[in-house]
Amino acid sequence: MPVERTLSFPGPASPGLTLAPQRRGPGDPCYQLDADRAIWRTSLQNSGPVTARIRRTAPSTVTCQAWGDGADEFVEALPALLGLDDDAGDFTPHHPVIEAAHRRVPHLRLGRTGRVLEALVPAVLEQRVPGADSFRSWRLLVTRFGGPAPGPAPVRMRVPPSADVWRRIPSWEFHRANVDPGRARTIVGCAQRAAALERLAGRPVAAARDALTALPGVGIWTAAETAQRAFGDADALSIGDYHIAKMVGWTLIGRPVDDAGMVELLEPVRPHRYRAVRLLEVSGLAVEPRRGARLPVQHIADL
Repeated sequence: MPVERTLSFPGPASPGLTLAPQRRGPGDPCYQLDADRAIWRTSLQNSGPVTARIRRTAPSTVTCQAWGDGADEFVEALPALLGLDDDAGDFTPHHPVIEAAHRRVPHLRLGRTGRVLEALVPAVLEQRVPGADSFRSWRLLVTRFGGPAPGPAPVRMRVPPSADVWRRIPSWEFHRANVDPGRARTIVGCAQRAAALERLAGRPVAAARDALTALPGVGIWTAAETAQRAFGDADALSIGDYHIAKMVGWTLIGRPVDDAGMVELLEPVRPHRYRAVRLLEVSGLAVEPRRGARLPVQHIADL
């Protein structure tokens, strides 16, 4: 029998918006949607693997069913995952477009998984490559080295590998998944420090984000992408992203800007800069009319 928990929200519940950043492409073996638009999510908790089915059962209610040894731990952390305790009380939109986005999506909540390595590994895979390439690498590695999903999980779902498994993956397996040696070394190095990394979830978010950048191969962008998902860090701005700075510029002032320009534009909403970006994205008000050419997918086996 599954472990079940229902949460009531003070306003509209939107688990899809909150959990969307956790999805690594449409074929993510750890995140799937079923015909009823319920979200299926797998994770490796301290107590073991878990499969969870999360769905909105009423306008302000979300129910979760969980299977596996990690089920109790997962549902205990469900309020944090779905952003029930996300505090936006001091968020004051400074720009008319951000204010309009906030009015459109006042119920946006930022969740946190508390699982640092599970957020960090896919962020490393996304370094300097097109999204489609990193999603494929994640899918291949998790499918091959992850564990079986407990319960009635959809076909092809898997539980993310443990830190011990990540650090033992041979270099040629990363190569087969189109992961270059630099990113592979970073993943293995992070896995070797997994115990210390998981403790960061208990630290203040800004300090935890800064600590991530002390890891070899983990820069500001990777730390921000991890902090957004693992810590629910509302200020974790993805500096160095291929598209976000341009989008912020086009949306707020009608022209593209670089990272420095984005930081200046969003300074008035600190410590909610990531929240502002998410609001622009999910509200439909984000503008980016001139995208650069797509980065080609490089197959490292051919290099």
